[in-house]
Amino acid sequence: MSTPALYCGSRLAGTDELRALASVNYGHFTVMRVRGGAVQGLDLHLARLRQGHAALFDADFDQAQLRHDLRTVLAGQGEAWVRITGFARDFNYRDPLQAVQPAWFISVAAAAPVAGGAPLSLKCFAFVRPLPQIKHLATLPLFHYRRQARLAGHDDALFVAGPGSDARVVEGSLWNIGFWDGTGVLWPQGPALRGTCEALLQRGLDQLGVSQRVAAVSVAQATTLAAFTANASGCAGVARIEATTLPAAPGLQDLLARALATQAWDLI
Repeated sequence: MSTPALYCGSRLAGTDELRALASVNYGHFTVMRVRGGAVQGLDLHLARLRQGHAALFDADFDQAQLRHDLRTVLAGQGEAWVRITGFARDFNYRDPLQAVQPAWFISVAAAAPVAGGAPLSLKCFAFVRPLPQIKHLATLPLFHYRRQARLAGHDDALFVAGPGSDARVVEGSLWNIGFWDGTGVLWPQGPALRGTCEALLQRGLDQLGVSQRVAAVSVAQATTLAAFTANASGCAGVARIEATTLPAAPGLQDLLARALATQAWDLI
């Protein structure tokens, strides 16, 4: 993995910004793949950042300025991963109502491969992320459960709400999950972070005329359906949940790729 370039707005980040991020785990972010200065679902990322600023800092943001900063730091870049973090150098956890001046911390790294390869094996954990409507910096549980899944011989963690086989599927460590019920896509209902890739797939599947529905999905039901994961890296198949092998759905990955391909890349 290449070392990312780190910026505060359009200038290289300094010690004060790095210290603030390292010492106070309070902020929100989004991650996007940029290709030729364009992003799929740019409106979704900007809406996420606007929501995070309002929820955590009671602040709006200058969208035009942020886009200008992004164009500046991405000048000359081909394809890149960009992470935009909303934070405040002057946030004081002892006085969280104190007015602050939020800023943007922008990380730019060379593009990594998109999702693919062998389908995943998932291990279930009873966990619902706090404030799931915000993509915030409290990521320790996500990485912890992914690590526990790997220690148990699986690839990643599937979060569920409730006990046993009646538990409802919520989301994965760093991705949303969808199911194919034979005629269309079933999205699990629950307190999850709604991802930009999930939204792009929903838009694209609508354009392709593929039926979709949102409903509660128990673990027992999930093990009878074909499944896939979706995040900024793309879509990956799911081979197993716990010890149960999921049914195959030939053509599903191609369908998801075609759905994503319908979505425009918007210039920053």
